[in-house]
Amino acid sequence: MAPKDKRDEIRNAEISETGHTYENRQEIYYNDNVGGRAVFVDSKEQYGPDEPYNDQVYLPEKDKGKSPVLEVKNLGIDFGGLTAVDNFNLTLGRTEIGGLIGPNGAGKTTIFNMLTKVYEPTRGEIFFDGKSTKGMTTVDINKAGMARTFQNIRLFDKLTVEENIKVALHHTTDYGLISGMFHTPKYRHEEFRIRKEAMKYLKIFGMTKTADYRAGSLPYGAQRRLEIMRALATKPKLLLLDEPAAGMNPSETSELMETIKEIRDRFQIAIFLIEHDMNLVMNICEGIVVLNYGRVIAKGSASEIQSNPKVIEAYLGKSRGKMEEEEKNEDIEEALSKGKLESAASGKPDAGSSGKEVG
Repeated sequence: MAPKDKRDEIRNAEISETGHTYENRQEIYYNDNVGGRAVFVDSKEQYGPDEPYNDQVYLPEKDKGKSPVLEVKNLGIDFGGLTAVDNFNLTLGRTEIGGLIGPNGAGKTTIFNMLTKVYEPTRGEIFFDGKSTKGMTTVDINKAGMARTFQNIRLFDKLTVEENIKVALHHTTDYGLISGMFHTPKYRHEEFRIRKEAMKYLKIFGMTKTADYRAGSLPYGAQRRLEIMRALATKPKLLLLDEPAAGMNPSETSELMETIKEIRDRFQIAIFLIEHDMNLVMNICEGIVVLNYGRVIAKGSASEIQSNPKVIEAYLGKSRGKMEEEEKNEDIEEALSKGKLESAASGKPDAGSSGKEVG
């Protein structure tokens, strides 16, 4: 955190481009001489005049000097009189693996829905690959290079595993209706090509033997992997994964961690994931964002998040005594470091999901 005199200077400063001040809850950027990271100070009404929230803009070393693949500024959405997400900011590097965590009902899936235009944000801006997504549809977002999986598996159950992946590849084919009806040489050539492409993804996930199985007959963990493969087959620049490890046993989760890293390294894409399995998050995510009640309460590396008091409070609640608080802090730090923490504060419905999916 910046020294107090520096924070006072920021608090009283004006932004030359807009004329807005801290009092107007505008982002004020400065350089943190200690960490060398861009920081902005948020609303003092929420965080207090002496403890402004520092929203760190962090990029992995390998992505420095490159334009970020995703920038989100002051994103928010209201449903009637209820604010589901407010003042969400994010910068994601070109090949970064980022994580979004928080108790159930915090608004995580709602953020994914806004990024992919399932929901239209009430306020704020989203810039994907340097371009604003304002006015874009979900289809436009996918064509631009953003793909996602869902909290609830959404496969074509009666199609085979191979056919599910080919669905995502058909937009790359070069034949028309007549060729498809009469199975012309061009049709056969293109179908052979996308079948070969589909088998490539199955090989990455070690599922070539299941190519002819019906998708609905696969075990839960295998269906999860298939959904990731289908999203990856659209050739995204950014892959959004909503609880990819849900339903997997520890062995499958360990394999998934290696697969996610292999996907990033092989395809040189960014991955942003929502996950409750802290072992997965802490071991593969380079930057982590913590959400609670629709607002960001912490950002940082795994080690920074593990010991953050606001994160501890979000998962376990306020303690009644100093000794109890210290014991809870020690317990949650140990759980985070060992990857054993699941969202303890569950049962609160996601305000933006209308009961369909919980963030």
